[in-house]
Amino acid sequence: MLVSIIVPCYNEAAVLPLFLDAVRETAAELTASYGCTWEYLFVDDGSRDGTLAFLREAAKEDSQVRYLSFSRNFGKEAAMYAGLQRARGEYVVLMDADLQHPPALLGEMYAALESGEYDCAAARRQSRKGEPPIRSFFARGFYRLINRISDTEIVDGACDYRMMRRKMVEAVLSLREVNRFSKGIFSWVGFRTKWIPYENVERAAGETKWSFWGLVLYSVQGIVGFSTVPLALAAVLGILICGVSFVVILYIIAKTLLFGDPVGGWPSMACMVMFMGGVQLFFIGILGEYLAKTYLEVKRRPIYVLAEEGGEPEAS
Repeated sequence: MLVSIIVPCYNEAAVLPLFLDAVRETAAELTASYGCTWEYLFVDDGSRDGTLAFLREAAKEDSQVRYLSFSRNFGKEAAMYAGLQRARGEYVVLMDADLQHPPALLGEMYAALESGEYDCAAARRQSRKGEPPIRSFFARGFYRLINRISDTEIVDGACDYRMMRRKMVEAVLSLREVNRFSKGIFSWVGFRTKWIPYENVERAAGETKWSFWGLVLYSVQGIVGFSTVPLALAAVLGILICGVSFVVILYIIAKTLLFGDPVGGWPSMACMVMFMGGVQLFFIGILGEYLAKTYLEVKRRPIYVLAEEGGEPEAS
């Protein structure tokens, strides 16, 4: 049984030696217990440090190490997709290079798939200890919101760290959308999943590549990709405002006929105009977000551009 471990990398030169040591130790234990073999597929997402140089050397020294290198930074979603495309294993693992995804969980994941009861074993954070409170607050709010407005359930605390059977990998690859939100895609394709809880772990080295604003944009992509409720909300609110406006018009007409047309009232009118203008711009923005995603999908550009590939069995 060949197990492929896919590791997206962006400026991770400081932590990659630690990662390889840790994951090899766990892999050796599982090989002794189950007799499985391993390949490590690193995807360099346009790194600007020594990541690519390290991967070249690692591929020369170890035939189990392979790597892909993008022509520029295309994002983690593109890196995961590229890894899934080129992974050769019957079981495929997605995990981060920063050791926030504990390699020790690989044994429990493998056992879950070997039992035949599950097609996927995925890690789920039990708590957000060590995370900034504001970030945790908005993260939990996002999961509550998207599960209310989407038919696809996304488990709170779920991460990309998971081991999947080949048939689930093929199902994920069949969704070729450019604007990818893997947490939603994994849930949408279905399959039996075992959730494995774990405590939040700090990075072993280096710095996080996710800013607060980046996470906000990523969450918007998830909402747009897996729910059309914002569009329905725009329509419903538009109907309600039209109804309220009609009532206000009748009130103004009746007041003018009965009491004349006083000059006062311009401040409230100005507030109403500004409010309606804000509402219109807000929902034009929602429509624009869906239109932009549609525009990007219609162009059918590749999800990534590969600049270099190394460590293939033919080249080792």
